[in-house]
Amino acid sequence: MHTLTQRLLERLTPAFDRLEPGADPVLRGSDRADYQINGVMPLAKRLGRNPREVAEEVVAGIDTAGLIADLEVAGPGFINVTITTDALIAQLDAMASDEALGVPADPEAGVCVVDYSAPNVAKEMHVGHLRSTVIGDSLCRTLGLLGHTVVRRNHVGDWGTPFGMLIEHLIDLGEAQAVAGLSVGDLNGFYAEARTKFDADEGFQDRSRARVVSLQAGDAETLRLWRILVAESVRYFDAVYSDLGVLLTEADVVGESSYNPLLEAVVDDLAAAGLLEDSGGAACVFPPGFTNRDGDPLPLIVRKSDEGFGYAATDLAAVRDRVATLGASRILYVVGAPQAQHFEMVFAVARMAGWLPDDVEAVHVAFGNVLGPDRKMFKTRAGGTVKLQDLLSEGIERATEALATRDHDAETLGLVARQVAMGAIKFADLSTDRARDYVFDWDRMLAFEGATGPYLQYAHARIRSIFRRLDVDHVPTGGSIQLEHPAERALARHLAALPDAIESMMESYSPSKLCTYLYDLAQHFTGFYESCSVLNAPDEATRASRLELCELTASTLRLGLGLLGIEAPERM
Repeated sequence: MHTLTQRLLERLTPAFDRLEPGADPVLRGSDRADYQINGVMPLAKRLGRNPREVAEEVVAGIDTAGLIADLEVAGPGFINVTITTDALIAQLDAMASDEALGVPADPEAGVCVVDYSAPNVAKEMHVGHLRSTVIGDSLCRTLGLLGHTVVRRNHVGDWGTPFGMLIEHLIDLGEAQAVAGLSVGDLNGFYAEARTKFDADEGFQDRSRARVVSLQAGDAETLRLWRILVAESVRYFDAVYSDLGVLLTEADVVGESSYNPLLEAVVDDLAAAGLLEDSGGAACVFPPGFTNRDGDPLPLIVRKSDEGFGYAATDLAAVRDRVATLGASRILYVVGAPQAQHFEMVFAVARMAGWLPDDVEAVHVAFGNVLGPDRKMFKTRAGGTVKLQDLLSEGIERATEALATRDHDAETLGLVARQVAMGAIKFADLSTDRARDYVFDWDRMLAFEGATGPYLQYAHARIRSIFRRLDVDHVPTGGSIQLEHPAERALARHLAALPDAIESMMESYSPSKLCTYLYDLAQHFTGFYESCSVLNAPDEATRASRLELCELTASTLRLGLGLLGIEAPERM
């Protein structure tokens, strides 16, 4: 199904092509009309002509039949476009009959690997893991809607020198006692005890270092103990993901250790390609265009001087595996902004080596930090990192208090409080431009007003209450919409823009754009609901039309919130 934007572009393109083949009309939504054409002025500049004259010529060449009600040249050369009411109604009817609500499949859909969350084994997840987890989850859900085969990858830190220390501490405690502590999620306590012992006991240090050697050499007993640490950590991660309501499962965990068998080949093949250079005993690649502050070439260290492999080798092996084995046509890395240069260099080297072909897209989906009220990294009052599970628990507690005055039995209150808490936490994160830091504020997040998750969830529940009053789940859709009142048309126009909002979101991998669309939709619905009586409409035809608009709005909110990983409660 074509979107309104696609249909308009089909009409506009020939008019622009007559003046300059391939010229972009630059079609955008508008608050002055339904759309605005912004491509005339850059076209006029290239042609050396008066923009308004060019705009008039473009307007004269556009086929308007059945789709465009009005074209108006405004200002120095903008063109305002108003579509016909019949075309808008037809678009809504088509959306109502489509599970995807008119969102078209990506014609270039392929295998998309999304690398996100990435906690460390034997450490509890903290608030710093929130952004990667919920942004990655939203992108996975949306890519799936667009027809991509989505492969989730949770690249957990499950290898390296700390494991010698952790395994020795497990042995000292006794396997049964250690597992008992880890099984209840006390990973931080276990790690802290091991670290304290390592710092204070030279004998323990020696044993830990020897254990690292055994681990890297593939000693069977050491690997068995290591697997216990990994398994208990992954079980804990699963519990957090379940509480948060994200798609990640144990099956998606492919940690650093998974790529160990591939690392020697990475080094050997880079050397065979003539890309490796020695730098202070380390094996490095110097991709063009990367320099340090002094202007000297910057190396990507593939193998360290002590013969150990670093993150670069593992990430190169992962790229190679994701393209060659998984058949990825796109790889997204949802990782914090400080890693930008690292990924730029990894992608550059992978392309130099031929492991990342030009037709495979690799993107670092960077994000900023979660800050406390003091605009510093969000921590507890005692100064420690906030555990993600504690954050989720506090959200549920606060949501329960906020909803306690409503008419819910205990079971329903618990369910809705969890939905609202997760909606609040996720929307507060996702509605922020992912490149920016944001301040974590419980009062704002759990508010039922303004641009918050609960506000959108309440908008959905409010619509569902209309149907409960009618004692029906849904109303028939298709063929009954009429748009007489300006508020009806404004709502309809915004509903039809859902595909554009999702396209905009995925162009920049920014869920905040979908959040903005959904908030504006709730605002449009409020304006419609206040201006246009639904249950007490003046006649049956108007009532049926307005009920269908309500139905489509609820469906759009539910779909949009679902793409953000947020549930849409039936009642609040």
